[in-house]
Amino acid sequence: MNYIAGPRIKEIHITPIAIVDPPLLNAAGLHAPYALRTILEIVTDDNISGISEIPGTADIDLALEASKKLLIGKDVFQLNQIKQILIENFGTDKSSDRGLAPWDQRKLVHIFSAVEVACMDIIGKVTGKPIVDLLGGKMRDRVPFSAYLFYKYEGAGGAFAFNTDPTATGWEAAKQKSALNPTEIVAQAKAMCAAFGFKSIKLKGGVFDPRQETDAMFALYEAFGPTVPLRIDPNALWTVETAIKYGKEMEPILEYLEDPVRGQQNMAAVRKALKTPLATNMCTTSFEEIPNSIAIQSEDIILSDHHFWGGLRSSMHLTSICETFSRGLSMHSNSHLGISLAAMVHLGAAIPRMDYALDTHYPWQSDEVIMGGRFTFEEGSVAVPTEPGLGVELDRVALAKLHQNYLNCGLTKRNDEIEMQKVIPGWTFQPVRW
Repeated sequence: MNYIAGPRIKEIHITPIAIVDPPLLNAAGLHAPYALRTILEIVTDDNISGISEIPGTADIDLALEASKKLLIGKDVFQLNQIKQILIENFGTDKSSDRGLAPWDQRKLVHIFSAVEVACMDIIGKVTGKPIVDLLGGKMRDRVPFSAYLFYKYEGAGGAFAFNTDPTATGWEAAKQKSALNPTEIVAQAKAMCAAFGFKSIKLKGGVFDPRQETDAMFALYEAFGPTVPLRIDPNALWTVETAIKYGKEMEPILEYLEDPVRGQQNMAAVRKALKTPLATNMCTTSFEEIPNSIAIQSEDIILSDHHFWGGLRSSMHLTSICETFSRGLSMHSNSHLGISLAAMVHLGAAIPRMDYALDTHYPWQSDEVIMGGRFTFEEGSVAVPTEPGLGVELDRVALAKLHQNYLNCGLTKRNDEIEMQKVIPGWTFQPVRW
């Protein structure tokens, strides 16, 4: 039988966008009024379109632009070849390229995940199969997510930064209010869980003194009881001594403790001292770091992210490694729209074991770039799309509006330190603070 070539790449469109983002606090500072994303669209020679979404920076957008000449004419089915072409041109990422901030700053993993997801969207459309089937098939019909709480200032982001709508109710009102103490965090959690039905809760820590954040976790435990799993993420800002002190205090109430300290050696020291499982998306973030992770037992759970691990297929490879070495697996999140959420849901449906609900920032966003509007959560879960490919399509009117937001806002990369300095002059990011 003769080999039948797949559709070839004819066009690649790269559109940076800015989506409104509330003033959420984290270890690196404060979210700007807009979060940046990049939408990639690949069009084949027979006019089939595939899309993807990644965190946006001007540097990665330029690299994607440079990749056009390398990829035009390539068969979208030949993902191994496409990856090798990109590696030969851009080199490989080093672990140090990730940076010290909570978000990942590597280049190649972002580029390949953008290209791979768009190509798989096309492959799904050609074969008539949803992406979950291309990843080996569906293990569940719905993918569970966790409520993701943030300390925050008053305001809703974008043109409404630091202002509130007095007519807002429910989650919309909670999304605009300040949340700087345990009582306000509990109110935020109740509103989010009521609106989305989440069955587990995560707090983004590393913002205030560990005493205050630990008190917030106990306030959540008192409000929601022992049947709602709780987790906290200090984003590696604690010392080993601090992590052990407060980790031991929270042992009776935590599902897991995420990145309390920086680096695998420190994580291993904390892990030996605590009964609570440790999770990470900061100390073990690449395949080259896994051997040492296994050797010193630095964590129990890896929080994958297809944007940062080089795509969906690499994430499935990570799943196999985690199974082999008895690691739990869940997913990290960032400020994202429905294209990324759709990819996360397909991946979450294909993972053999789902011991922990996935993270998502989606409730914090109000913009959308897909046809039909925003995804619906039922009982904290999202139904797996059944249409071919990702199962979502670009809303081109919304895309143009969000691209204009990008042009107007003047941001070219994420920098939470600069935004924090607008509120607290002289504030600086510290890799270890407590």
